[in-house]
Amino acid sequence: MKYIGAHVSASGGIENAPLNAQQIGATAFAFFTKNQRQWTAKPLTEESIAAFKANCARHNFSPEQILPHDSYLINLGHPEQDGLEKSRDAFIDEMQRCEQLELKYLNFHPGSHLRKISEDACIKRISESINIALEATRGVTAVIENTAGQGSNLGFSFEQLAAIIDGVEDKSRVGICYDTCHAFAAGYDMRSTDGCEKVFADFERIVGFNYLCGMHLNDSRSEYSSKVDRHHSLGQGHLGMNVFQFIMQDPRFDGIPLILETIDPSIWADEIDLLRSFQQAV
Repeated sequence: MKYIGAHVSASGGIENAPLNAQQIGATAFAFFTKNQRQWTAKPLTEESIAAFKANCARHNFSPEQILPHDSYLINLGHPEQDGLEKSRDAFIDEMQRCEQLELKYLNFHPGSHLRKISEDACIKRISESINIALEATRGVTAVIENTAGQGSNLGFSFEQLAAIIDGVEDKSRVGICYDTCHAFAAGYDMRSTDGCEKVFADFERIVGFNYLCGMHLNDSRSEYSSKVDRHHSLGQGHLGMNVFQFIMQDPRFDGIPLILETIDPSIWADEIDLLRSFQQAV
């Protein structure tokens, strides 16, 4: 079973996210549990939590179909202690919000060394940050998103993702969200079927499909191996359509949220239908 959706708005309250997902024909969705560009937010109310759960149940969204994303401000590998502590506290708050909502995952960008510490030191800090958050929470898996390698961001190679996971003590509560645009920009060529087979074989060998908890299905406005993170609508960028057909026809990608973060929300319903049509073409 493929769960397909998009990163939908939670404007007006988190309880609106499942309603917005249902309106575009989604069977999965992502959302922010708070304003993604602010460090702090008011606690979730009991009314909002209850309404969110009720709307998910009404529209058949289970925790396995939902991939919340944390704040863009958080840097779990921050080179300076003040920034690191602030990020860790904010991440724990995000994990606790997911815990309150009885969700299974929290998707996040791993972190950046800001050219002030080594990559290895930054990776160690990210792993330590995850360990601290897992110790402070229960039931929520920390889902690391691969990056495009833009600036000083880490997590753009399979080896870096594997190294972060290696430093996590409870490996039952850590996973990967694979972003197709980010991987392409980082140097993983999925423009052909042979390319897809090689890239995902490498992913299995270096990281492991047992850690794959979700995907972001995005085409790329930036060129191959550019290290530039610029999403595009499906089939309209440099990545092309082949990888999305490949994913939709491969059972290794069953049972996880497949989330559009493409640039035109007005065609998300059409893109979801397009992805479903690839399944029927088998």
